[in-house]
Amino acid sequence: MKAQDLKNSILQLAIQGKLVGQREEEGTARELLKKIDAEKQALLKDGKIKKQKALPGITEDEIPFEIPESWEWVRLGEITHNWGQKKPDVTFDYIDVGSIDNIKGILSNNENLMNPEDAPSRARKIVKEGTVLYSTVRPYLLNICIVDKEFVHEPIASTAFAVLHPFNGINSYFLYLVLRSPMFSSYVSSVMKGVAYPAINDNSLLGGLLPLPPQAEQKRIVAKIEALMPYIDQYDAAYSEVEALNKKFPEELKKSILQYAIQGKLVMQRKEEGTAEVLYQQIQAEKQKLIKEGKIKKAKALPEITDDEIPFDIPESWKWVRLGEIVSILGDGIHGTPIYNEKGDYYFINGNNLNEGIIEIKDNTKKVDVEQFHKHKRELNKNTVLVSINGTIGNIAFYSGEKVILGKSACYFNLMIENLKYYLYLIIKTKYFTDYAIKRATGTTIKNVSLMAMKEFILPLPPLAEQKRIVAKIEALMPYIDKYEC
Repeated sequence: MKAQDLKNSILQLAIQGKLVGQREEEGTARELLKKIDAEKQALLKDGKIKKQKALPGITEDEIPFEIPESWEWVRLGEITHNWGQKKPDVTFDYIDVGSIDNIKGILSNNENLMNPEDAPSRARKIVKEGTVLYSTVRPYLLNICIVDKEFVHEPIASTAFAVLHPFNGINSYFLYLVLRSPMFSSYVSSVMKGVAYPAINDNSLLGGLLPLPPQAEQKRIVAKIEALMPYIDQYDAAYSEVEALNKKFPEELKKSILQYAIQGKLVMQRKEEGTAEVLYQQIQAEKQKLIKEGKIKKAKALPEITDDEIPFDIPESWKWVRLGEIVSILGDGIHGTPIYNEKGDYYFINGNNLNEGIIEIKDNTKKVDVEQFHKHKRELNKNTVLVSINGTIGNIAFYSGEKVILGKSACYFNLMIENLKYYLYLIIKTKYFTDYAIKRATGTTIKNVSLMAMKEFILPLPPLAEQKRIVAKIEALMPYIDKYEC
């Protein structure tokens, strides 16, 4: 249960008379209503308030739940009044919707002073200490507060508020709590009008039903809720921490599984599957053959791997290699901008088009024609892996014949053996690769990993058969983790 749900449950218990016990000596709400009626008549006689339109009687069909015998169902307009309106004629403190913290339900301590000549047309409603303000525009935001501070300059509220000043015997904070309750919010939702800026008019608001306890019981309810709130806040903090951990856990679990995989701890090694050294030698022999045939260029030798570079132990049948040693070519896309053509058949993609193994064509992906394609194309094939190396680092995709040209943030490399790419995909998804890329990246605002850094990246290479078993194991595990995440 979220903290807000807990607060709503407590409010519901409070307005049903179940949060504190009833006491016979505290009288009844009916007696309180008689006193309110006498006060109302006195204020009318003195001209301090205006006579309001009579509210309809309450029918049994309207009553949503039972309340104690000492309570009464009333309409909001029966227990509150307003102070009228005026056009500001002196410097005043303007209260608008932005003056309220709708999470805490309090009025800002900051002054919003205005001269009368600068007053907006909405600055009209008179308020006094103890007044409850209720924003009638987008009321579901619960911009509600009690005017509970002294003002150096006269406060004037926006006409976006309903001014609800409780009669004597009505606790302002109890009224505030009822107005924020799920019961009253549900009523408001049922009568508000409008789509973009839904609102409730004052008459509909004042017609809303409230359960009214005797005055002393109101105070005890308020005191009880105030006593409970610190515990709810503690619960909220603990709940938020647990939620954060729950959201983080699946991703951390995935990272842990991938790390186990590339350390040779996810599946057992099998002697009959050979060694990575044999696989590595096969790759080098194939590279030499392609170089001799003129199909690829001979690359500059990469530095030998030193003990200081090796981050963790791997099985004896595995081998540490540099990425550049197991690819036929490693490069990036064009460093300029091609000539776009919306009628073209080819797409200009960058690192942000690489997503979870696929090249993602977006609505805003630019197009080029066949001439630009031939001018800027790269040697991509079924062995090609694409990785983002600029900005967001580590997005990855396989090339599957898409009609694309690459931008500079898309690094591509063609593996000597196609089946290597599925294991390489897992490597790129690990924290190990991310940490390496960040360490080697240059730039402050936008990070960039050089092609040389990509070539020099060292990776743990298992025999090919074991790679397949690792990939299969992870593919079997991930749906369970994704299910937990949902």
